[in-house]
Amino acid sequence: MDSLDREILAILRRDSRTPYTEIADAVGTSEGTVRNRVERLVEEGIIERFTVATRTGNVKAMIEVGVAVDVDTTAVSERMAEWSEVDFVWQVSGEEDIVVVVDTTDTGALNDLITKARELDEVVSTKTRLILAEKLG
Repeated sequence: MDSLDREILAILRRDSRTPYTEIADAVGTSEGTVRNRVERLVEEGIIERFTVATRTGNVKAMIEVGVAVDVDTTAVSERMAEWSEVDFVWQVSGEEDIVVVVDTTDTGALNDLITKARELDEVVSTKTRLILAEKLG
């Protein structure tokens, strides 16, 4: 990956629907070069997916999950990633083992999701943080 790839990725991180012609103008290359590089980045797994960020008025939160010492956090993370309200699941270092970023319709739905996490045998603790504001980086 070179500096041109990084420039293209920076634009796509802000808006994955940016037309290739607009990206090409911004980085000083052709549309075909941008298209080829994006296709290669997808094939190589550097771009994992294109996604949509929403501002629906829903309740967004991070559920920090602690699991037992002998637990395979990858397996727990994969199971949680299948829940429809989940945007991201991160395996992290520190006091907690997993952070689940969720987008729920209301606080009742958030509470149901927290309960669902706590009911997993591997989970020993949860902490929840509401996301109050979100800015693009």
